[in-house]
Amino acid sequence: MASMLDHVIAQVLAVQVRLLACRERLAADVDSEALHDLRISLRRLRSLLRPLRGLPGVEQLEDAAKALGTLTTPLRDREVLAAHLIGQGHEQVGRQRLQGRAKTFASVAASRQLTRVLAIIDNFPLFLRVSAREGLVDDLGKRIDKRLRKQWRKLEKALADPAHDRHRLRLLIKRARYGDEAYPQLRHAGKKLQRLLKRAQGDLGDWHDRVQWLLLVREHADLAPFKAAWECELHEAEGKADITLQALQAALARR
Repeated sequence: MASMLDHVIAQVLAVQVRLLACRERLAADVDSEALHDLRISLRRLRSLLRPLRGLPGVEQLEDAAKALGTLTTPLRDREVLAAHLIGQGHEQVGRQRLQGRAKTFASVAASRQLTRVLAIIDNFPLFLRVSAREGLVDDLGKRIDKRLRKQWRKLEKALADPAHDRHRLRLLIKRARYGDEAYPQLRHAGKKLQRLLKRAQGDLGDWHDRVQWLLLVREHADLAPFKAAWECELHEAEGKADITLQALQAALARR
């Protein structure tokens, strides 16, 4: 129990350091990856917390992290679209979506959502230590292992459903992959399976991007010229993702 508790606390402190660094980078607008790195740190935190539900402080920190994710998702989506457009040579349309970036970054750095996450995370290791003294984290490793196994079963069941929802599959794949990264000592996925999870997530991510961009076409006239290409890319992404998902299902059956 002690070693697992120490692992959790060490990971929380590491996330705290990264979030603080991201806040400063966002406030100063020193690089274009600050928002992305903030979201990666947030993802690691949420993956670490999910199997700990029921312990003091976990629900509050999860809620705060979710709120920060909700705030930053559309901002990151806009960055991804802008990068794609610029990469395809559509400089003006892409740059328009990056206008006001410094102000946007500064607003995230000063947001109540990020402030709340940092305030709760600052006291979270103390919550865990108190929980340990009160016997609330006995068999912590077994508790986490059980909950991660449940996540894998949900993924396996969803993959076996012929009418599976790609949006839900993408979420379940992310949870399985990041949960394994958060608790590598439990060895739920080897390197080959991790690579397959990453590929499936990437393929579904490409599909998801096109879905989102096609929705934006309805509201933004300057994106209309890209509709036909995105519809074609959406179809290609669906086919590519389906092949990868079949491979993932087979790999999980051999697990």
